[in-house]
Amino acid sequence: MEPSAVRYDERLTAPRSWWGIAALIGVAGGLILLPLGPLPMLGGVLAAGALAAAGVSAYGSARIRVVADSLVAGDARIPVAALGEAEPLDGEEAVAWRGYKADPRAFLLLRSYVPTALRVPVTDPEDPTPYVYLSTRSPKRLAAALTAVRAGQDTDRPTGTQG
Repeated sequence: MEPSAVRYDERLTAPRSWWGIAALIGVAGGLILLPLGPLPMLGGVLAAGALAAAGVSAYGSARIRVVADSLVAGDARIPVAALGEAEPLDGEEAVAWRGYKADPRAFLLLRSYVPTALRVPVTDPEDPTPYVYLSTRSPKRLAAALTAVRAGQDTDRPTGTQG
């Protein structure tokens, strides 16, 4: 597999129930404007529904990718060489790391509707971030992708040299 190939790609889409709530917000916008007549009511349904849908879509557009020797999580791009061994977290451990075990300096890509997660220590001594916490529906697959990239980096390094 070539180094720039995508090894993992996940979009953290919002659950269907959130889209239902967005539709209900649209209805509420219409009901608020109902006393002004049918056209303002229709405008209220469309405007409130569009705003709510845009909000749900924006929140659910976060992506996690492993590509070109980097972990791309939302807007962050982290070289895999700066990361330690990935730890998949089940639902209970994920809740613990979002709560009482959390470090305020950590990088979090958190989505409350995703029950599982991955925690990866940051090994770069210049970076004050202790770890990366990523909500993911497939923590074992993401960990395997990071391990595969790290193994590829190890085999690409020249051996027998002193530095």
